[in-house]
Amino acid sequence: MKVLVTGGAGYIGSTICSALEDNNHVPVIMDSLVNGSSTFTEGKKFYKADISDSKALKEIFRDHKDIEAIIHCAALVIVPESVQKPYLYYQENVSKSLELFKFASDSKIKVIFSSTAAVYKSSEEQMVTENSPLDPDSPYARTKITIEMALRDFCNAYGSKAISLRYFNPIGADPKMRSGPSAETPTHILGKLLSIYEGKESDFKIAGTNWPTRDGTAIRDYIHVWDLAEAHIRALELFDDLVTHENPYSIINLGSGQGTTVLEFLEAFEEVSGVEIARIDSSPRPGDTAGAYASGDKAWDNLRWKPRMSIEQGIADAIKWNRKVT
Repeated sequence: MKVLVTGGAGYIGSTICSALEDNNHVPVIMDSLVNGSSTFTEGKKFYKADISDSKALKEIFRDHKDIEAIIHCAALVIVPESVQKPYLYYQENVSKSLELFKFASDSKIKVIFSSTAAVYKSSEEQMVTENSPLDPDSPYARTKITIEMALRDFCNAYGSKAISLRYFNPIGADPKMRSGPSAETPTHILGKLLSIYEGKESDFKIAGTNWPTRDGTAIRDYIHVWDLAEAHIRALELFDDLVTHENPYSIINLGSGQGTTVLEFLEAFEEVSGVEIARIDSSPRPGDTAGAYASGDKAWDNLRWKPRMSIEQGIADAIKWNRKVT
């Protein structure tokens, strides 16, 4: 199957492209390269363009009339930045996605949307299911739920068909080292720990130690990026079984079913790297929450998917990728 991957030059998108090729599918990449890396497009069909560029979309589908689906990964994703620049995030994530969805609807192309489990309401239960209450805590997460709502409305009104995959924090790199994280100023925990590991930073700031978790530090759901990529392949290949005329829109969490606290992740990193990390306690950042982790029951029932790779493997692959690119 031929698939258009928006944001296919980014961290997750590029990994999905590799997984598509490994499963005998053909990715076509559309990426503005605002955050993506041209290196990840080498040897692939690539169009440097914005997702709202209707002229570019028409060119892509004129060149590739056999595209059957869009995997929509293109987005701005940094939570603190979204707090500071909400207009930018709503414009880039929401407004431009609407143009893409309109094109997909007019062309009768199915959509798989890369969403986030950060749309759920923080609660003491911490594990969320697809039916958990929604209350996103940051502009970034609110753009994602807004996109989901629009996508659902498109499906109900225009005969579109779509799946939203909600997940938290991807870690690691393509196990074959074809791609990996490329942010120059990482904001996620693993990127920060790698900076310390390389000697670029001196200590790790724990953003809050009084959260209602088992050790007081925030809890998150970390999933190897290759597991996430494989979930997208499953959703693509089973799409017609999951999404029908009667039920044109589906939401599926991609979760581990268990959470990992900041301290637990830090200890896992020290074990894998063999390096002791200096740490200091600090206040939560804008948009931070106690966190949650996602149930993977629906993903197993619908996709026969669950994470196969451990946090330690994700850390090891990230270290290996980091050595390759530095």
